[in-house]
Amino acid sequence: MSSSAFEVRGGNRLKGEIIPQGAKNEALQIISAVLLTAEKVTIKNIPDIVDVNLLIELLGDMGVTVNRVSRDTCTFQADKVDLQYLQSPEFRKKSGRLRGSVMIAGPLLTRFGQAYVPKPGGDKIGRRRLDTHIIGFEKLGAKFVYDNDDNFFHLQTDGLQGTYMLLDEPSVTGTANILMAAVMAKGQTTIYNAACEPYLQQLSRMLNHMGAKISGVGSNLLTIEGVSSLKGCEHAMLPDMIEIGSFIGLAAMTQSEITIKNVGLQHLGIIPEKFRQLGIQLEFRGDDIFIPTQEKYEIQTFLDGSILTISDHPWPGFTPDLLSIVLVTATQAVGSVMIHQKMFESRLFFVDKLIDMGAQIVLCDPHRAVVIGLGRQHKLRGITMSSPDIRAGVSLLIAALSAEGKSTIQNIDQIDRGYQYIDQRLMALGADIKRV
Repeated sequence: MSSSAFEVRGGNRLKGEIIPQGAKNEALQIISAVLLTAEKVTIKNIPDIVDVNLLIELLGDMGVTVNRVSRDTCTFQADKVDLQYLQSPEFRKKSGRLRGSVMIAGPLLTRFGQAYVPKPGGDKIGRRRLDTHIIGFEKLGAKFVYDNDDNFFHLQTDGLQGTYMLLDEPSVTGTANILMAAVMAKGQTTIYNAACEPYLQQLSRMLNHMGAKISGVGSNLLTIEGVSSLKGCEHAMLPDMIEIGSFIGLAAMTQSEITIKNVGLQHLGIIPEKFRQLGIQLEFRGDDIFIPTQEKYEIQTFLDGSILTISDHPWPGFTPDLLSIVLVTATQAVGSVMIHQKMFESRLFFVDKLIDMGAQIVLCDPHRAVVIGLGRQHKLRGITMSSPDIRAGVSLLIAALSAEGKSTIQNIDQIDRGYQYIDQRLMALGADIKRV
């Protein structure tokens, strides 16, 4: 975290192979789940990024024995969890800095009968409410008090009881947290309108390996038969689909020939299709995606000839984390597209930087932007800019790599929170990036 900006000289065509890191969103859930058992759990393909490392460090502070066997493999044993530590100022400070720390609440509550949840902070993409988590725990029989002095929810229970619940939104972290709490609740729990992202499917598979009884995996109706205890297991994380989408956009924008290795194709859902709608050619070669050099790519229209709209939607719809990538990639396409961000406020607030770079974008309101692709008639030009959140940061990095001249991207610890060694990995493909 020592450096604070990337200096990027754009215009290079990149070439080569890149391997996506393990999925960040999956990692935060899977690593929290180690608290559900006193036995040893081994996790592979862990992304070496700030948010994940902070969570691993937090577990260590809580008394979990952590052994980092290699950069991407860790063993955990939660047989001596220090519940006193959860009430300490250090825990408050550390967990308050880390949005993913909310995920330890479900496991702690079901195994130890108590948990502390910080009010969320994190990046600037609008309000991230915890209602789904807290209301789900309440339905399972937990009581909570909110402490205004320390901004923490204190949760406790003398034993969770299975129940039926219909979530008011299919929150990924909310579903995961409630699912982890429910696996050791008494009786049957049904979660309807559950999130069904690959992250959740992976978590469910891992919990079932540990002895949980979860059915309906991959659907929005999960049924959990409570068990009295769970055992250890081994789990390997999927590749990060957000990175994979980012690399597809990068290849198209910079007219590069790139092979993305080991992508976990069957878990990518509609993502490749959305990039094809922008006119980008992709070839599936085994479990790799090959993107050839394309002089130009043309945005498709709907069948009746009207302008394409790409919007986000809970899985298996298009993930909101890739909308900013699609938006930036569309600036160099031929044709127009409406980007509609339904699920978060202010995720589009980085487009002013792209407009400064010369992109033709109409920001209609906080949720919608129309991109008029210039088909590279006018290259983007390098500017100095700051990254408001993790995903926008990478979108701006992609824009800078395709632009003429030098760009400086500040506040890059936002990028480091989500992407491991992104500068080194892109330099290996021929990108001109320097940390300053």
